[in-house]
This record gives sequence, structure tokens and C-alpha cells, in this order.
Amino acid sequence: MNKADLVAKISKDADIPKAAAMQAIDSFTEHIIKAMQKGEDVTLVGFGTFTTSKRKARTGRNPQTGQTIKIAARKVPKFKAGKQLRDLINKSR
Repeated sequence: MNKADLVAKISKDADIPKAAAMQAIDSFTEHIIKAMQKGEDVTLVGFGTFTTSKRKARTGRNPQTGQTIKIAARKVPKFKAGKQLRDLINKSR
């Protein structure tokens, strides 16, 4: 499923125009991103938690040349599925 598919499904389920569904999804993702940029966790009970994690600086290897390179430290986004989501996915098998 891509974003357009999700917009269509939300639009149909909520009986709202596709433009309104798109605006809601954009707002949702924008606020999650802003919270994560501030270092805040976003928890949706039953669905999961969006967090950030810090990766240390490290050395790597260029696969084409084999030369050693330095990889800078950075923050990376993470998502941990909630128990209810995990249970529902496993139930559908």
C-alpha cells in the first residue's frame, strides 16, 4: 500500500474528501517528525512507538575501492510495534 492507496481508504472509511484525508495524513506525519526532531517519543497505544536513537561515529569501508572511510554519528528514526499490533498481525497468518 502506498500513500495514495491509504488516502483513498481513509477517505472512503471516514466519508471525507480525498483532499481532507491527504491533509490529515500530512499533518499526522509532520507532527511525528517534529516531535522526533526534538528528541520526543511518540506513542500510539496499541499501535506502536516512534523514537530516535543515536548511532556512534564509526569507520566503514568503501565497497568499490576497499578504502576505509569515517561515518559520522547521527540520529536515526525507529519504530517499535505495540503488543496489540503484533498480536493482530500474527493472528492473520
